Amino acid sequence: MATSPLSAPYIEPWLRGTYAEVPAVGRAVLHALDLALDDLSRWTDGLTDAEVHAAPLGLTSVAFHLRHIARSTDRLLSYAEGKQLSAEQLTSLKAEQAGEETLAALLAEVEASFSDAAERVRVLATANFDTVRDVGRKQLPTSIGGALIHVADHTQRHVGQVVTTTKVLKALRG
Repeated sequence: MATSPLSAPYIEPWLRGTYAEVPAVGRAVLHALDLALDDLSRWTDGLTDAEVHAAPLGLTSVAFHLRHIARSTDRLLSYAEGKQLSAEQLTSLKAEQAGEETLAALLAEVEASFSDAAERVRVLATANFDTVRDVGRKQLPTSIGGALIHVADHTQRHVGQVVTTTKVLKALRG
């Protein structure tokens, strides 16, 4: 999706002039996903597969956060599209806590999720953002705009947790 933050000079996604054809809210969501992928690639670089599954000092594993980022993006966009979760999405949700995937496989899942999300966000970006949507079994109210913005902020929250856990893991190496 984006150039690597490891290459100099690094330009944040929102300053790259990308997605000019997408309305502003959708463009901001796409930029947030690009930034997330940049940060995940940068901060997880050099982690072993064992470290990715570790829970140092009681922190949640990097693996969980990567799975959750990918799968929650799909779920939130389903709500934005006016759908409830499918049986497959519910099964995937229940499986977020466990798994033995490699770091490469986890990052590939995030990339695939974001690639799918980019197409969905492009469609949703032309909708009326005030259109009411319902979330979850309790049918809590939100809107298309609210769900789109939550895709961005929820993703960034979990990226921050990946960064923190990665810093701890690297510090514990000695």
